[in-house]
Amino acid sequence: MGKNKTAKQEISGNPYAYTVLQNLKDAGCTDEMVEKFMALQDRDEEQQLRLLSGHRKNLLERLHREEKRIDCLDYLLYQMQKKK
Repeated sequence: MGKNKTAKQEISGNPYAYTVLQNLKDAGCTDEMVEKFMALQDRDEEQQLRLLSGHRKNLLERLHREEKRIDCLDYLLYQMQKKK
């Protein structure tokens, strides 16, 4: 990426870069992470993989926390319905 260009400026006219950018946003990546990821394009794929893996890990951890909350509610619902 050029010295003073942002990720959005770099993708103009590059459909692949636009697709990557949109996918990162759809995956819940912050603007900061998107900038880091795009800045590493064509330079450090290993670091890009680490960024994506880290974000995936964070999403899974959040998902598991939410699943536990749902399990708690399901248990409470079950107990209440069992009383009827």
